[in-house]
Amino acid sequence: MNIPSLFLAFLVASLLGVLYHLWRGGGPKRILFYLILAWLGFFAGHFAAQWSNWFIYPIGELNLGFALIGALIFLFVGDWLGKIES
Repeated sequence: MNIPSLFLAFLVASLLGVLYHLWRGGGPKRILFYLILAWLGFFAGHFAAQWSNWFIYPIGELNLGFALIGALIFLFVGDWLGKIES
């Protein structure tokens, strides 16, 4: 993955994390939590799709479709697991 693709990936994943934070709310800890989840899910989705040779909406070297799906899965599951009280 080259530098422009990496920059675009962080930009799109960060935007997704911020939009999720605006939708779900929370404080400064929550926005950092959502950003990390979005970054991890974005890259996990991209690399899993690249490894499987599946493509949905590729932009250069970035497999944007599966990366977005991965980020959304990480955000929803992470938010759900973050709300569980012991």
